[in-house]
Amino acid sequence: MVVNPTVKSNVKYGKLILCLLLDFVGYLSYVVPFFGEFTDVIWAPISAFLITRMFKGTIGKVGGVFAFIEEIMPGLDFIPTFTITWIYSNLIKKSV
Repeated sequence: MVVNPTVKSNVKYGKLILCLLLDFVGYLSYVVPFFGEFTDVIWAPISAFLITRMFKGTIGKVGGVFAFIEEIMPGLDFIPTFTITWIYSNLIKKSV
């Protein structure tokens, strides 16, 4: 079966938009001081699960570990883990 390159590109950039949205959800913990750190405890396993589902194989597993650590550790919420994982899997890994 031949896949139309336009469809493949739309799916790829649709995933980028989803990654940006999920990183924004992670940033929402900064909106309410002190309460945000509590929400990180809930968001950390969810974000790890989502990233392992979005990116298959080793990239997803490593991304999930980093997403969990980034969300569970205070002060690291500024790291856009989903977007970095998308960049790695779609731009960096392709060029290596």
